[in-house]
Amino acid sequence: MPVLHREPLPAPPAYGVSTIAELMPSSAAALGVEGFDNTLGLPPARRVVVVMVDGLGLMLLRKYAAHTPFLREGLAAARKLSAAFPSTTAASLASLGTGLPPGRHGLVGYDVLDPAQGRVVNMLGRWDSGVDPLSWQPHATVFERAAEHLPVVTVSQPRFADSPMTRAALRGGRFVGAGTIQARIDAAAEHLAGDPRVLMYFYVNDLDKAGHRYGVASVQWIRALEELDAALKLLARRVPPGTLLLLSADHGMVDVPAAQRLDYAEQPGLVEGVAHTGGEPRMVHLYLEPDLDRTGRDDLAARWQDAFGSRAWILTRDEAVLEGYFGTVSETVLPRIGDLLVMAREPIALFDGRRTEPAAFGMIGQHGSLTRVEREIPLLSIPTGNIPSSRGSRTGRRAAGRG
Repeated sequence: MPVLHREPLPAPPAYGVSTIAELMPSSAAALGVEGFDNTLGLPPARRVVVVMVDGLGLMLLRKYAAHTPFLREGLAAARKLSAAFPSTTAASLASLGTGLPPGRHGLVGYDVLDPAQGRVVNMLGRWDSGVDPLSWQPHATVFERAAEHLPVVTVSQPRFADSPMTRAALRGGRFVGAGTIQARIDAAAEHLAGDPRVLMYFYVNDLDKAGHRYGVASVQWIRALEELDAALKLLARRVPPGTLLLLSADHGMVDVPAAQRLDYAEQPGLVEGVAHTGGEPRMVHLYLEPDLDRTGRDDLAARWQDAFGSRAWILTRDEAVLEGYFGTVSETVLPRIGDLLVMAREPIALFDGRRTEPAAFGMIGQHGSLTRVEREIPLLSIPTGNIPSSRGSRTGRRAAGRG
Protein backbone atom coordinates (compact mmCIF):
# COMPACT_ATOMS: atom_id res chain seq x y z
CA MET A 1 0.00 0.00 0.00
CA PRO A 2 1.18 3.59 -0.53
CA VAL A 3 2.02 6.03 2.24
CA LEU A 4 -1.39 7.37 3.26
CA HIS A 5 -1.10 10.06 5.90
CA ARG A 6 -1.01 13.70 4.83
CA GLU A 7 -0.74 15.51 8.14
CA PRO A 8 2.31 15.18 10.41
CA LEU A 9 1.97 12.13 12.62
CA PRO A 10 2.17 12.37 16.42
CA ALA A 11 5.27 10.80 17.91
CA PRO A 12 4.82 7.21 19.10
CA PRO A 13 4.78 6.41 22.82
CA ALA A 14 8.32 6.50 24.24
CA TYR A 15 8.35 2.83 25.24
CA GLY A 16 11.20 2.08 27.60
CA VAL A 17 11.40 5.72 28.70
CA SER A 18 8.14 7.35 29.83
CA THR A 19 5.06 5.22 29.25
CA ILE A 20 2.65 3.26 31.39
CA ALA A 21 4.82 0.20 30.69
CA GLU A 22 7.59 1.63 32.88
CA LEU A 23 5.41 2.29 35.94
CA MET A 24 5.25 -1.13 37.59
CA PRO A 25 8.87 -2.13 36.83
CA SER A 26 10.04 1.20 38.30
CA SER A 27 7.84 0.63 41.36
CA ALA A 28 9.35 -2.80 41.89
CA ALA A 29 12.84 -1.34 41.51
CA ALA A 30 12.02 1.37 44.06
CA LEU A 31 11.25 -1.47 46.47
CA GLY A 32 14.69 -2.95 45.82
CA VAL A 33 13.49 -5.93 43.80
CA GLU A 34 16.31 -7.27 41.64
CA GLY A 35 15.82 -7.58 37.92
CA PHE A 36 13.86 -4.34 37.43
CA ASP A 37 15.06 -0.95 36.19
CA ASN A 38 13.87 2.21 37.91
CA THR A 39 13.46 4.00 34.59
CA LEU A 40 11.12 6.61 36.06
CA GLY A 41 13.50 7.40 38.93
CA LEU A 42 11.05 6.70 41.74
CA PRO A 43 12.37 7.24 45.27
CA PRO A 44 13.25 4.19 47.40
CA ALA A 45 10.35 2.94 49.51
CA ARG A 46 9.27 0.05 51.71
CA ARG A 47 5.72 0.09 50.38
CA VAL A 48 4.49 1.27 46.99
CA VAL A 49 0.83 1.67 46.04
CA VAL A 50 -0.01 2.35 42.41
CA VAL A 51 -3.53 3.75 42.10
CA MET A 52 -4.73 3.23 38.55
CA VAL A 53 -7.71 5.46 37.72
CA ASP A 54 -9.34 4.26 34.53
CA GLY A 55 -9.97 7.20 32.18
CA LEU A 56 -8.20 10.01 34.08
CA GLY A 57 -6.08 11.67 31.41
CA LEU A 58 -3.58 14.33 32.45
CA MET A 59 -5.24 17.09 30.43
CA LEU A 60 -8.60 16.30 32.04
CA LEU A 61 -7.06 16.30 35.51
CA ARG A 62 -5.55 19.72 34.87
CA LYS A 63 -8.69 21.11 33.23
CA TYR A 64 -10.88 20.16 36.19
CA ALA A 65 -8.32 20.80 38.93
CA ALA A 66 -10.75 23.09 40.72
CA HIS A 67 -12.80 19.99 41.54
CA THR A 68 -9.84 18.11 43.07
CA PRO A 69 -8.70 20.18 46.06
CA PHE A 70 -6.56 17.34 47.40
CA LEU A 71 -4.89 16.21 44.19
CA ARG A 72 -4.29 19.68 42.79
CA GLU A 73 -1.81 20.44 45.59
CA GLY A 74 0.70 18.17 43.85
CA LEU A 75 -0.52 18.62 40.31
CA ALA A 76 2.17 21.14 39.37
CA ALA A 77 4.79 18.46 40.01
CA ALA A 78 2.90 15.73 38.11
CA ARG A 79 4.87 13.98 35.40
CA LYS A 80 3.51 13.23 31.96
CA LEU A 81 3.54 9.63 30.79
CA SER A 82 2.05 8.14 27.66
CA ALA A 83 -0.63 5.52 27.48
CA ALA A 84 0.08 2.52 25.34
CA PHE A 85 -1.21 2.49 21.77
CA PRO A 86 -4.08 2.22 21.16
CA SER A 87 -5.02 4.43 24.11
CA THR A 88 -7.48 1.90 25.46
CA THR A 89 -7.78 -0.06 28.69
CA ALA A 90 -6.79 -3.49 27.37
CA ALA A 91 -3.58 -2.27 25.75
CA SER A 92 -2.54 0.08 28.56
CA LEU A 93 -3.31 -2.22 31.49
CA ALA A 94 -1.51 -5.05 29.73
CA SER A 95 1.53 -2.79 29.34
CA LEU A 96 1.23 -1.80 33.01
CA GLY A 97 1.07 -5.42 34.11
CA THR A 98 3.79 -6.81 31.88
CA GLY A 99 6.11 -3.84 31.44
CA LEU A 100 5.97 -4.51 27.69
CA PRO A 101 4.66 -2.57 24.68
CA PRO A 102 1.53 -3.89 22.94
CA GLY A 103 3.62 -5.31 20.12
CA ARG A 104 5.08 -7.74 22.65
CA HIS A 105 2.17 -8.52 24.99
CA GLY A 106 -0.29 -8.81 22.11
CA LEU A 107 -3.34 -6.93 23.45
CA VAL A 108 -3.30 -4.48 20.57
CA GLY A 109 -6.85 -3.17 20.85
CA TYR A 110 -10.29 -3.65 22.31
CA ASP A 111 -11.41 -6.06 19.57
CA VAL A 112 -8.66 -7.71 17.53
CA LEU A 113 -8.29 -10.55 15.06
CA ASP A 114 -7.36 -13.97 16.36
CA PRO A 115 -5.49 -15.36 13.33
CA ALA A 116 -5.80 -18.94 14.62
CA GLN A 117 -9.60 -18.81 14.59
CA GLY A 118 -10.05 -16.28 11.82
CA ARG A 119 -12.40 -14.16 13.89
CA VAL A 120 -12.33 -10.98 15.94
CA VAL A 121 -12.10 -11.46 19.70
CA ASN A 122 -12.53 -9.11 22.65
CA MET A 123 -9.57 -8.25 24.85
CA LEU A 124 -11.35 -6.76 27.84
CA GLY A 125 -14.56 -8.07 29.38
CA ARG A 126 -15.82 -10.61 26.85
CA TRP A 127 -12.93 -12.85 25.88
CA ASP A 128 -13.65 -15.53 23.33
CA SER A 129 -13.86 -19.04 24.78
CA GLY A 130 -11.39 -20.20 22.14
CA VAL A 131 -8.65 -17.85 23.36
CA ASP A 132 -6.41 -18.97 26.24
CA PRO A 133 -5.23 -15.85 28.09
CA LEU A 134 -1.93 -17.50 29.05
CA SER A 135 -1.19 -18.43 25.45
CA TRP A 136 -2.26 -15.08 24.08
CA GLN A 137 0.02 -13.26 26.54
CA PRO A 138 2.71 -15.74 27.63
CA HIS A 139 5.25 -13.35 29.15
CA ALA A 140 5.70 -13.28 32.91
CA THR A 141 4.02 -10.26 34.48
CA VAL A 142 5.71 -7.77 36.77
CA PHE A 143 3.47 -9.06 39.56
CA GLU A 144 4.60 -12.67 39.05
CA ARG A 145 8.27 -11.72 39.00
CA ALA A 146 8.04 -9.36 41.99
CA ALA A 147 5.99 -11.86 44.04
CA GLU A 148 9.06 -14.08 44.21
CA HIS A 149 10.71 -11.43 46.40
CA LEU A 150 7.97 -9.63 48.36
CA PRO A 151 4.19 -9.53 48.88
CA VAL A 152 2.27 -8.28 45.83
CA VAL A 153 -1.38 -7.32 46.29
CA THR A 154 -4.05 -6.30 43.77
CA VAL A 155 -7.06 -4.46 45.22
CA SER A 156 -9.91 -4.27 42.75
CA GLN A 157 -13.51 -5.26 42.13
CA PRO A 158 -14.27 -8.92 42.91
CA ARG A 159 -15.44 -9.64 39.36
CA PHE A 160 -11.92 -9.06 38.06
CA ALA A 161 -10.33 -11.68 40.33
CA ASP A 162 -10.16 -14.42 37.71
CA SER A 163 -11.10 -12.51 34.59
CA PRO A 164 -9.31 -13.38 31.36
CA MET A 165 -7.76 -9.91 31.33
CA THR A 166 -6.35 -10.46 34.81
CA ARG A 167 -5.04 -13.90 33.87
CA ALA A 168 -3.47 -12.56 30.70
CA ALA A 169 -1.71 -9.44 31.92
CA LEU A 170 -2.28 -8.75 35.63
CA ARG A 171 -1.74 -12.20 37.13
CA GLY A 172 0.51 -12.75 40.11
CA GLY A 173 0.44 -12.07 43.84
CA ARG A 174 -2.68 -11.92 46.01
CA PHE A 175 -6.01 -10.58 44.72
CA VAL A 176 -8.25 -8.76 47.20
CA GLY A 177 -11.73 -7.99 45.91
CA ALA A 178 -13.97 -5.26 47.30
CA GLY A 179 -17.00 -3.75 45.61
CA THR A 180 -16.96 -0.12 46.73
CA ILE A 181 -14.14 2.38 46.83
CA GLN A 182 -14.50 2.61 50.61
CA ALA A 183 -14.21 -1.16 50.97
CA ARG A 184 -11.13 -1.14 48.75
CA ILE A 185 -9.54 1.53 50.91
CA ASP A 186 -10.26 -0.55 54.02
CA ALA A 187 -8.74 -3.63 52.39
CA ALA A 188 -5.69 -1.72 51.17
CA ALA A 189 -5.04 -0.21 54.59
CA GLU A 190 -5.33 -3.62 56.27
CA HIS A 191 -2.89 -5.33 53.92
CA LEU A 192 -0.41 -2.47 53.98
CA ALA A 193 -0.39 -2.49 57.76
CA GLY A 194 0.24 -6.23 57.79
CA ASP A 195 3.21 -6.21 55.42
CA PRO A 196 6.39 -4.21 56.11
CA ARG A 197 7.31 -4.38 52.41
CA VAL A 198 4.69 -4.61 49.68
CA LEU A 199 3.85 -3.70 46.09
CA MET A 200 0.16 -2.88 45.70
CA TYR A 201 -1.98 -2.24 42.61
CA PHE A 202 -5.22 -0.37 43.37
CA TYR A 203 -7.75 -0.12 40.53
CA VAL A 204 -10.64 2.38 40.20
CA ASN A 205 -12.97 2.49 37.19
CA ASP A 206 -15.92 4.68 38.30
CA LEU A 207 -14.62 7.71 36.39
CA ASP A 208 -14.29 5.80 33.13
CA LYS A 209 -17.84 4.50 33.38
CA ALA A 210 -19.19 8.02 33.99
CA GLY A 211 -17.20 9.37 31.05
CA HIS A 212 -18.45 6.77 28.61
CA ARG A 213 -22.06 7.21 29.63
CA TYR A 214 -22.30 10.95 30.27
CA GLY A 215 -19.14 12.50 28.82
CA VAL A 216 -16.23 14.21 30.52
CA ALA A 217 -17.94 17.60 30.45
CA SER A 218 -20.95 16.28 32.36
CA VAL A 219 -22.06 16.96 35.90
CA GLN A 220 -21.95 13.22 36.54
CA TRP A 221 -18.30 12.92 35.48
CA ILE A 222 -17.25 15.92 37.56
CA ARG A 223 -19.11 14.48 40.56
CA ALA A 224 -17.23 11.19 40.10
CA LEU A 225 -13.97 13.15 39.94
CA GLU A 226 -14.80 14.95 43.20
CA GLU A 227 -15.61 11.65 44.87
CA LEU A 228 -12.34 10.19 43.62
CA ASP A 229 -10.42 13.15 45.07
CA ALA A 230 -12.03 12.66 48.47
CA ALA A 231 -11.43 8.92 48.37
CA LEU A 232 -7.75 9.34 47.55
CA LYS A 233 -7.40 11.79 50.41
CA LEU A 234 -8.84 9.14 52.72
CA LEU A 235 -6.52 6.49 51.30
CA ALA A 236 -3.53 8.79 51.81
CA ARG A 237 -4.49 9.28 55.45
CA ARG A 238 -4.72 5.53 56.07
CA VAL A 239 -1.57 4.17 54.45
CA PRO A 240 1.42 3.55 56.76
CA PRO A 241 4.01 6.33 57.06
CA GLY A 242 6.58 6.37 54.32
CA THR A 243 4.36 4.67 51.74
CA LEU A 244 5.00 5.81 48.18
CA LEU A 245 1.49 6.46 46.89
CA LEU A 246 1.32 6.98 43.11
CA LEU A 247 -1.57 7.99 40.89
CA SER A 248 -1.75 7.21 37.19
CA ALA A 249 -4.26 6.29 34.50
CA ASP A 250 -4.62 4.10 31.43
CA HIS A 251 -5.90 6.74 28.99
CA GLY A 252 -7.80 10.00 28.71
CA MET A 253 -11.11 10.60 26.98
CA VAL A 254 -12.79 12.89 24.46
CA ASP A 255 -16.50 13.65 24.12
CA VAL A 256 -17.99 12.83 20.73
CA PRO A 257 -21.29 14.48 19.73
CA ALA A 258 -24.07 12.16 18.57
CA ALA A 259 -23.87 13.53 15.04
CA GLN A 260 -20.21 12.51 14.85
CA ARG A 261 -20.74 8.88 15.90
CA LEU A 262 -20.72 7.42 12.43
CA ASP A 263 -21.54 4.03 10.94
CA TYR A 264 -18.85 3.63 8.32
CA ALA A 265 -20.37 0.37 7.05
CA GLU A 266 -23.18 2.46 5.57
CA GLN A 267 -20.78 4.52 3.46
CA PRO A 268 -20.19 3.21 -0.09
CA GLY A 269 -17.02 1.26 -0.61
CA LEU A 270 -15.53 1.47 2.88
CA VAL A 271 -16.00 -2.20 3.73
CA GLU A 272 -15.49 -3.64 0.25
CA GLY A 273 -12.57 -6.04 0.46
CA VAL A 274 -12.64 -5.95 4.28
CA ALA A 275 -12.84 -9.39 5.90
CA HIS A 276 -13.02 -8.23 9.53
CA THR A 277 -13.29 -4.97 11.45
CA GLY A 278 -11.96 -4.47 14.96
CA GLY A 279 -10.39 -2.00 17.34
CA GLU A 280 -12.49 0.75 18.87
CA PRO A 281 -14.43 3.71 17.49
CA ARG A 282 -11.42 6.04 17.57
CA MET A 283 -8.83 3.49 16.41
CA VAL A 284 -10.27 1.13 13.84
CA HIS A 285 -8.49 -2.05 12.69
CA LEU A 286 -9.43 -3.12 9.17
CA TYR A 287 -8.41 -6.67 8.25
CA LEU A 288 -8.51 -7.10 4.49
CA GLU A 289 -9.50 -10.10 2.42
CA PRO A 290 -6.38 -12.25 1.89
CA ASP A 291 -6.95 -12.45 -1.87
CA LEU A 292 -7.46 -8.69 -2.30
CA ASP A 293 -4.82 -7.63 -4.81
CA ARG A 294 -2.56 -4.59 -4.60
CA THR A 295 -4.89 -2.46 -6.70
CA GLY A 296 -7.87 -3.37 -4.53
CA ARG A 297 -5.95 -2.54 -1.36
CA ASP A 298 -4.82 0.79 -2.74
CA ASP A 299 -8.34 1.65 -3.87
CA LEU A 300 -9.78 0.84 -0.44
CA ALA A 301 -7.16 2.96 1.29
CA ALA A 302 -7.91 5.83 -1.09
CA ARG A 303 -11.63 5.61 -0.33
CA TRP A 304 -10.95 5.84 3.40
CA GLN A 305 -8.57 8.72 2.77
CA ASP A 306 -11.25 10.57 0.81
CA ALA A 307 -13.88 9.88 3.48
CA PHE A 308 -11.91 10.67 6.63
CA GLY A 309 -8.42 11.83 5.67
CA SER A 310 -9.00 15.35 7.01
CA ARG A 311 -10.38 14.02 10.31
CA ALA A 312 -8.21 10.95 10.93
CA TRP A 313 -4.72 9.58 10.50
CA ILE A 314 -4.87 6.60 8.15
CA LEU A 315 -1.91 4.23 8.16
CA THR A 316 -1.10 0.80 6.89
CA ARG A 317 0.03 -1.82 9.36
CA ASP A 318 3.56 -1.61 7.99
CA GLU A 319 3.60 2.15 8.50
CA ALA A 320 2.32 1.90 12.06
CA VAL A 321 4.90 -0.74 12.95
CA LEU A 322 7.68 1.24 11.29
CA GLU A 323 6.66 4.39 13.17
CA GLY A 324 6.86 2.45 16.45
CA TYR A 325 3.31 2.91 17.68
CA PHE A 326 3.09 -0.65 19.00
CA GLY A 327 6.75 -0.78 20.08
CA THR A 328 8.70 -3.84 19.04
CA VAL A 329 6.24 -6.23 17.39
CA SER A 330 6.57 -9.99 17.73
CA GLU A 331 5.85 -12.25 14.78
CA THR A 332 2.90 -13.83 16.58
CA VAL A 333 1.41 -10.41 17.32
CA LEU A 334 1.83 -8.86 13.86
CA PRO A 335 -1.27 -10.46 12.24
CA ARG A 336 -3.44 -9.29 15.15
CA ILE A 337 -2.92 -5.72 13.91
CA GLY A 338 -5.19 -4.49 11.13
CA ASP A 339 -3.89 -4.15 7.58
CA LEU A 340 -5.28 -0.60 7.62
CA LEU A 341 -5.62 1.58 10.73
CA VAL A 342 -7.91 4.60 11.07
CA MET A 343 -7.08 6.86 14.02
CA ALA A 344 -9.37 9.79 14.81
CA ARG A 345 -7.86 13.28 14.93
CA GLU A 346 -11.13 15.14 15.49
CA PRO A 347 -14.03 14.33 17.87
CA ILE A 348 -15.45 11.53 15.75
CA ALA A 349 -16.22 7.89 16.51
CA LEU A 350 -16.38 5.28 13.75
CA PHE A 351 -18.52 2.16 14.14
CA ASP A 352 -19.20 -0.90 12.06
CA GLY A 353 -22.96 -0.94 12.51
CA ARG A 354 -23.16 -4.54 11.30
CA ARG A 355 -21.44 -5.81 14.45
CA THR A 356 -21.92 -2.98 16.94
CA GLU A 357 -24.59 -3.12 19.62
CA PRO A 358 -26.99 -0.14 19.38
CA ALA A 359 -26.12 0.96 22.92
CA ALA A 360 -22.52 1.60 21.86
CA PHE A 361 -23.67 4.47 19.65
CA GLY A 362 -24.95 6.18 22.80
CA MET A 363 -21.52 6.34 24.47
CA ILE A 364 -20.40 9.97 24.66
CA GLY A 365 -16.87 9.61 26.02
CA GLN A 366 -14.47 7.79 23.68
CA HIS A 367 -10.75 7.03 23.46
CA GLY A 368 -8.23 4.93 21.58
CA SER A 369 -6.46 7.37 19.28
CA LEU A 370 -3.29 9.48 19.36
CA THR A 371 -4.58 12.87 20.44
CA ARG A 372 -3.01 14.39 23.53
CA VAL A 373 -6.19 14.26 25.59
CA GLU A 374 -6.42 10.51 24.99
CA ARG A 375 -2.78 9.48 25.30
CA GLU A 376 -1.25 11.76 27.96
CA ILE A 377 -1.62 10.31 31.46
CA PRO A 378 -0.40 11.57 34.85
CA LEU A 379 2.18 10.22 37.22
CA LEU A 380 1.44 11.96 40.47
CA SER A 381 3.05 11.27 43.85
CA ILE A 382 0.28 11.66 46.42
CA PRO A 383 1.37 13.06 49.81
CA THR A 384 0.68 10.86 52.81
CA GLY A 385 0.93 11.33 56.55
CA ASN A 386 -0.71 14.08 58.60
CA ILE A 387 -3.63 14.91 56.32
CA PRO A 388 -6.65 16.61 57.89
CA SER A 389 -9.89 14.66 57.92
CA SER A 390 -12.50 15.41 55.26
CA ARG A 391 -15.31 14.69 57.73
CA GLY A 392 -16.66 18.20 57.62
CA SER A 393 -16.63 18.66 53.87
CA ARG A 394 -19.45 17.88 51.46
CA THR A 395 -17.14 15.94 49.17
CA GLY A 396 -15.66 13.95 52.03
CA ARG A 397 -19.09 12.99 53.32
CA ARG A 398 -20.14 11.91 49.82
CA ALA A 399 -17.13 9.65 49.36
CA ALA A 400 -17.52 8.11 52.80
CA GLY A 401 -21.22 7.53 52.21
CA ARG A 402 -20.51 5.52 49.06
CA GLY A 403 -18.86 2.86 51.21
